[in-house]
Amino acid sequence: MIEPISSAPPHRIDRVIASQRWSDVLFVHWRLAPERVVPLLPRGTEPDVYDGGTWVGLIAFRLEDARLGPVGPVPLISDFVEVNVRLYAVDEHGRRGVVFRSLEAASSAAVVAARAGFALPYQWAATSGGIVDDVVSYRSRRHGSGSRSSMSAQVDRTRVVDDPQSVFLTARWSMFTSRVGRTRWHPNVHEPWVLHPATLLTLDDELVTAAGLDGVADAVPESVLFSDGVSARFGQGVGE
Repeated sequence: MIEPISSAPPHRIDRVIASQRWSDVLFVHWRLAPERVVPLLPRGTEPDVYDGGTWVGLIAFRLEDARLGPVGPVPLISDFVEVNVRLYAVDEHGRRGVVFRSLEAASSAAVVAARAGFALPYQWAATSGGIVDDVVSYRSRRHGSGSRSSMSAQVDRTRVVDDPQSVFLTARWSMFTSRVGRTRWHPNVHEPWVLHPATLLTLDDELVTAAGLDGVADAVPESVLFSDGVSARFGQGVGE
């Protein structure tokens, strides 16, 4: 049985190992054939499918108030813009989760900590952005390879989106990571997203291609959403 799509977490976290605030979040999504992402997922997971397809997300936000357990905010890793590329998977236990293909961060300390502690594919990059007068914009350029992304969108705060597709794309209560071929499941919880529709104004992205999905970001996205944000808490990972 696959856990239901829900705007509330299906589990509790009794021991919080980390927490952070995600603010001014821009979600940009494309639908894909499930077989296209199979080689990109960790062992023991398969594409999570909604409305006949799986999805890839290009997500940008400001990460704030990062804490490790009760300690924090932690200097150097508590306030920066992140831009990530993510897929959606389900494991043999029916748990839905995010699979991150890349995460761009301006904090080199955060990159080192996330790679070491969670085996997350963080990349050190020059990132910036935020929201002004309901226009949200973000930019990123990866140090070394130079892979870049820039996008902007007009937010419609007069409307709130709460349909099943939007919940599927945003209400993700865990992530899957892989280290030396072993897959781990990491739970998280936060308050329900308050989502607003947004109209994409500009998009020039190389990160989705760098994540193994050539040509996807050249197409018009099927979903563009915005949220002022949530405060997320993470529990201990489990797995092989």
